[in-house]
Amino acid sequence: MSLGADLQIGFLVQAGTMRRFLRPGHDPVRERLKRELFQFNKQNDAVLQLSGTCWKKRSLLQLSFTLSVQHFVLLCAVTVYIITSLCSTIIKTVEHGFPHQPSALGYSPFLHLMAIGTRSGAIKLYGAPGVEFVGLHEENNTVMQIHFIPDQCQLVTLLDDNSLHLWSLKQRSGASELWEDHRFTLKGPPGSPPSATQITAVLPHSSREVLYLGTESGNIFVVELPSFGVLEDRTITSEAVLQWIPEDYCNRRSCELVEALQEHPKNPDQILIGYSRGLIVLWDRRDNKVTHHFLGSQQLENLSWQRDGSKFISCHYDGSYTQWPVSNDDRQSLPLENLVPYGPFPCKAISKIYWQTTRNGLPYIIFQGGMPRASYGDRHSISVIHGSQQIAFDFTSRVIDFFIIFSSEPTAEFDDPSAMVVLAEEELIVIDLKSAGWPAVHPPYLASLHCSAITCSHHVSNIPLKLWERIISAGSKQNVHYSNMPWPIDGGTNIAPDPPQRDLLLTGHEDGTVRFWDASGVCLHLLYKLSTVRVFLTDADPNDNMNTIGEDEWPPLRKVGTFDPYSDDPRLGIQKIYLCKYSGYLAVAGTAGQVLVMELNDEGAEHVVDHVEADLLQDQEGYRWKGHEKLKTRDGPVRFEAGFQPFVLVQCQPPAVVTSLALHSEWKLVAFGTSHGFGLFDHQQRRLVFVKCTLHPSDQLALEGPLSRVKSLKKSLRQSFRRIRRSRVSRKRRGVGGNTSETHEANGKFDQGMLQEMELAPVQRKIEARSAEDSFTGFVRTLYFADTFLRDSSHHCPSLWAGTNGGTVYAFCLRVPPAERRMDEPVRAEQAKEIQLMHRAPVVSILVLDGRNIPLPEPLEVAHDLSKSPDMQGSHQLLVVSEEQFKVFTLPKVSSKLKLKLTALEGCRVRKVMVANFGSCKTDDYNENDLTVLTNLGDIQIISLPFLKLQIRYPCIRKEDVSGIASCVFTKYGQGFYLISPSEFERFSLSTKWLVEPRCVVDVPEVSSNNHAHSRSVMENASRKSRCSGRSSGDYGEDERNSGRLMDHALLNDEKVLKEIQSTLEGGRGSFAERNLARSPVGHRLSNGGAD
Repeated sequence: MSLGADLQIGFLVQAGTMRRFLRPGHDPVRERLKRELFQFNKQNDAVLQLSGTCWKKRSLLQLSFTLSVQHFVLLCAVTVYIITSLCSTIIKTVEHGFPHQPSALGYSPFLHLMAIGTRSGAIKLYGAPGVEFVGLHEENNTVMQIHFIPDQCQLVTLLDDNSLHLWSLKQRSGASELWEDHRFTLKGPPGSPPSATQITAVLPHSSREVLYLGTESGNIFVVELPSFGVLEDRTITSEAVLQWIPEDYCNRRSCELVEALQEHPKNPDQILIGYSRGLIVLWDRRDNKVTHHFLGSQQLENLSWQRDGSKFISCHYDGSYTQWPVSNDDRQSLPLENLVPYGPFPCKAISKIYWQTTRNGLPYIIFQGGMPRASYGDRHSISVIHGSQQIAFDFTSRVIDFFIIFSSEPTAEFDDPSAMVVLAEEELIVIDLKSAGWPAVHPPYLASLHCSAITCSHHVSNIPLKLWERIISAGSKQNVHYSNMPWPIDGGTNIAPDPPQRDLLLTGHEDGTVRFWDASGVCLHLLYKLSTVRVFLTDADPNDNMNTIGEDEWPPLRKVGTFDPYSDDPRLGIQKIYLCKYSGYLAVAGTAGQVLVMELNDEGAEHVVDHVEADLLQDQEGYRWKGHEKLKTRDGPVRFEAGFQPFVLVQCQPPAVVTSLALHSEWKLVAFGTSHGFGLFDHQQRRLVFVKCTLHPSDQLALEGPLSRVKSLKKSLRQSFRRIRRSRVSRKRRGVGGNTSETHEANGKFDQGMLQEMELAPVQRKIEARSAEDSFTGFVRTLYFADTFLRDSSHHCPSLWAGTNGGTVYAFCLRVPPAERRMDEPVRAEQAKEIQLMHRAPVVSILVLDGRNIPLPEPLEVAHDLSKSPDMQGSHQLLVVSEEQFKVFTLPKVSSKLKLKLTALEGCRVRKVMVANFGSCKTDDYNENDLTVLTNLGDIQIISLPFLKLQIRYPCIRKEDVSGIASCVFTKYGQGFYLISPSEFERFSLSTKWLVEPRCVVDVPEVSSNNHAHSRSVMENASRKSRCSGRSSGDYGEDERNSGRLMDHALLNDEKVLKEIQSTLEGGRGSFAERNLARSPVGHRLSNGGAD
């Protein structure tokens, strides 16, 4: 029995004679108890301090002898409050995956940090693995541009509302955080059009004092940093530029939109300005004049300097680029070269270009776009030309931006580019420019989780080292085509402690693949990819290589990237995954009723996959499957690479979506369920043990399949009229029984006599029992293996439990032969129990508790000495979790013991549930098992076992985010993941002991004192507005940590704490969540390893 449960029971025993607090209005009992509580705080402070350090039950019993009964009740309430604080909280720690809808890219050669902006207004900084920062603009507008201030830990973002925002990396509590310092919107004179100040180009000057802002009107404004004050006397107007340009050109071309601003690499007083109509000028900012002008004839897209400043290159809308010399003798230079690389036919625009010098004399020319419009206009490409070598990298999604990593040393004579970093709309790709063939670099983070749409997730905690190494070994053989280059974006230092254990997150995908992710730390890293396509006959060739290049192909396209949203066959989609970390067995189930059982093999092999069909309808007449057909399997041996290799396929008939899956590796059994029934398969003997049809005669909808689910109008009308008829009959029955006035009088007397008792009872909603004729009542929601007492209280045996959508629980006794006769004797099964829940709500989970009220261990967990043997001496209990309530039954009689009505009391329904182990962040001597529950409202509730007491409730996911709620997966130690977008997992922690969060440091140079003062003031303002969203470290200062110390004198002098203790005494719900959310707002971070 958990300590929290002991305290609650003790409270109920001691306070049985006390009235609960009345919720509405003034309560004199509450006021009296409040005064006594303050008095108790003053008189017994020493006792409270003792209770903060003595958590064992005997210590509390010793204290009870010295305190009055009422004081002991208060002490119990305070202790429960503190235990809950030390064991549970909710912190959204890190976002895994690729940012959804990226819109801008920036890079700092000084910090070696990369920044990505999104359409939702988020900005994310990345450096070395584990170095991550996240900020969020208040406006939630699209981030258009990101520019780092040279040689500073600052960056500027431009949003689509024309506002500029200054961000800084500041050190606080030993770690760096991202703060928004200042915001600014460029305004023109009264009456001027919006285009006069619409920013199109931003140039942070190397002096770190000013920003140059090019606009649609052709004017260039200069603002100082960090105040964003406009220096009007330094504005570069289009009129000032045109007076230095020949008249004949001015008549044909005007200084319209500013497309590009580039500082001279050798002379910071000169700015290269490019206008959209093709005019390019070199502006001297000291003399305020044009020193050189270059008259282009095509619409300009971008500019790039050569390192020594003697030349620059311009790219244009017609798919051409031009080299221009810059000499002291000629103010109007002619182009050295004009080239259309993929001409002569019309080509798409070249939107960005780099000119990179090398020691061997051959430059790198790298540009985006330029493909022939007619044949390759739909390609997203970046071309790299180095001497005779030329490759057009073809990306699977639109290119947002890219940059080149090169030598940033001021004394370096050459650029010597080493890598190209490309931000595409759906993934990040890094190309190694040093190695032969220019291979891609395997990214340690920003993985494209949605390269094929995620269909399911499965988390496995504390992976054994041997299995971990075997999975990594299998994955390394798949990555031989990647470069060995170290990750080039390596800014900052990760100071977070090493992960305490090895965790795996498995994601199933629409294309029939399962990806194994290292979820131990901040970076979600791909370890291994498993494909089930080879087992089946599909249109795709599994040996097809996307990276092959034809010898004579032009343009020389090479496909890069892993994003491929198109599935060859939707029936391949993975729906359920179950991995046994001790045996290495893996079960995978799909959309077309396929269940594959696999084992890990360190070497590639070729073998035949056994095929077994399971007829879940059992040849019942009157049923006809209207959905998709099953997948066709390959005949003969199939070649599999090293890793998980399937050895048997169980095909469900009808081939409906597999809705539940369970694997018991010790008994060598796998159970599977669909909307028609469930079955048990012996994968050691390759034999089907039994099948059970759960289909109700009215479940015709279950026979239509997920790809053709169209509800009959006739059936809908029939069900509607039946509901109306039932409601009318029930009203008539309630009306029978005498005079209406007599009934009202009796009700009035009853209300007056029982008013007090009705106020004490919580309000319950009336929940109508579901009809057995509702559709999908046979839908199997959960399967569970347990070794428990099913027939009598003296003999335990293996068993299989199944829960359906109609509130039915089936229990089967299993006879598993001993190991020496396992291959000779068959596994036998016999139905022993059938439980029908009265409210017929869908059964979400089934759990058996042993004699010590502890959930039964996982298969082989005891054999590996990782768990204590279950208590088989005391009586076992069965916990059935439906969407509407939790109910505990005794075993083997299956008599109801207690229940918790969730829907009736809270108005919500259970969507996900799992047992989690919660430990204290202050001591290793205390831990307890509780239920973590996710509801359809997005709340997460922690419920104690076995007494089903609601401990705490946290809001986590928006109730409108249906996909996020459906994708949530809990871990064994109180963490969780859910999709906040198709490409991102949000990670959260309910445990104060197990936290995985970024904690890193970026060394900053010294800044001026006035800048420090300004940052402090802005920081205070941002804190008041809750605009800080730094993700790298704890957001609590020393004062906040002191205020949260255990059993501090101020604990009971705080009105919030007093209200929470009152709510605890009266059984109120949600107070703990309010406290924790007030103390730990979402977006702020605690230090790794425990709450501060």
